[in-house]
Amino acid sequence: MFGNLSRNDWLLFAGFSIAVLTAPVILQPLGAAYPAILEKFCIFGIFALGFNILFGLTGYLSFGHAAFIGVGSYAAVWMFKLLTMNVLPAIIFGMVMAGFFAVVIGYVSLRRSGIYFSILTLAFAQMCYNTAYSVLTPLTNGETGLQLTLRDPRIVDAMFITPGSGLPRASLFGLDISGGGFAGFYFCAVALIVCFFLSMRIFRSPFGMMLRAIKSNQHRMRYTGFNTRPYLLSAFVISGVYAGLAGSLMAATDPLAGAERMQWTASGEVVLMTILGGVGTLVGPVLGAVVIKYFENIFSSFSERTLHGVLGFLPDGIENAVVEVLSLFVGDGWNLTLGAVFMLIVIFLPGGIMEGIRRIMGMFGKGGRGDRPAVANQAQAAE
Repeated sequence: MFGNLSRNDWLLFAGFSIAVLTAPVILQPLGAAYPAILEKFCIFGIFALGFNILFGLTGYLSFGHAAFIGVGSYAAVWMFKLLTMNVLPAIIFGMVMAGFFAVVIGYVSLRRSGIYFSILTLAFAQMCYNTAYSVLTPLTNGETGLQLTLRDPRIVDAMFITPGSGLPRASLFGLDISGGGFAGFYFCAVALIVCFFLSMRIFRSPFGMMLRAIKSNQHRMRYTGFNTRPYLLSAFVISGVYAGLAGSLMAATDPLAGAERMQWTASGEVVLMTILGGVGTLVGPVLGAVVIKYFENIFSSFSERTLHGVLGFLPDGIENAVVEVLSLFVGDGWNLTLGAVFMLIVIFLPGGIMEGIRRIMGMFGKGGRGDRPAVANQAQAAE
C-alpha cells in the first residue's frame, strides 16, 4: 500500500505533521497562536490541498470550488439540526453531498477545457450561490444563514442527552469542538494531516502519474487510446470532497452556514493560495493558505499604534514619517500588502513559496527534492 512512498516522502510527512501539531508554539512569535486562527489555517489548508489535486496535477483551473465548501457547510449544519451534535455524521454527510455536487458539475464542465472549463465552473458556483441566497431559503435561510435553534429536533441526541437551556455545541463524543479551544484546532489539525497524507499518496500513485500526463499533453494521450475523462472527473470529485470536508469543518468549529461562503471571491482565494504557495507541490498550497489567512486575520489588525510601538527606537520625526507610510499597508490596507507580496512572488518566484525554499535548500546542497513540483513549470493546462 505504501510502496510508492520514498524515504524523503516519509520525512516530509513527519516534518509536516510535527509542524502542524506544534503550530501553537511555532506561530506564537507571529501573534497567530490562538485556536480560532489556527483552525482557519487547517481548514483552508485542506481546501487548498484538494484544489491542488485538480489544478496542480491536471492543469484544469476551476473558479467554482467555493460551491463545494458551501454545500459541505449546509449539509453539516442540517445534520446538527436534525440528528446529533456529534461532528462525525455531519462531516461524512457534508463530504458525501459535496462529492455528489462535484460529480454533477464536473460531468458537465469537463466537456470543455481551458478557459471554457473555468467559466463553466464559475457559472455553476454563482448558480449555487444565488440558489442558496434567494431560491432555497427554506433550506438555507437565505441571507441570514442557516443556524442552530432551540426548536431543532436533534433526534439522536434527544434519545440519550437531556437538552440544556442554551444552544448545544458541536462535539466529538463529549470533546467540545466548537468552543473555540484547542480541542477544535487539534481536530482540524488531524484532519489536515490525514488529507496531506492522502494527497501525497495520490501524487505518488499511478493515478497521479496519469493526471500529470493529462496536464503535459492530453491530445497525445487521446491519440494513444486513453480515455482521459474518467481520470479528470475522478480528480474533480476528489477535489470537491476535500472542499466539502473543509466546509464541514467550518460548520463544526462554528455551527452556521451562509451563502457568502459560495461567492466567487472565495473560489478566487483558493486559486491565490495555490499559486502563492506553489502549484503542483505538496506543502505549497498549505503555506499559501496560511500566508493569506494570516494577512486577513492578523496583519489586518495592525494599527498606527502597533507601528509606533515597533518603531519607537527611531527619532520622533523619522518615526512619524515611517509610520505614515507603513500605515497605508496595514489595517484596512492589508490587501495592498498582500497584492505586493503576490506580485513579487509571481515575478521572481514563479514556482511560489516552495520555489524559494528549494533555492535556499539548494544553496546548502539539499536540492529541495522532498517536495518537488508535480510537473515542469512549462507544462500548460490541457486543451
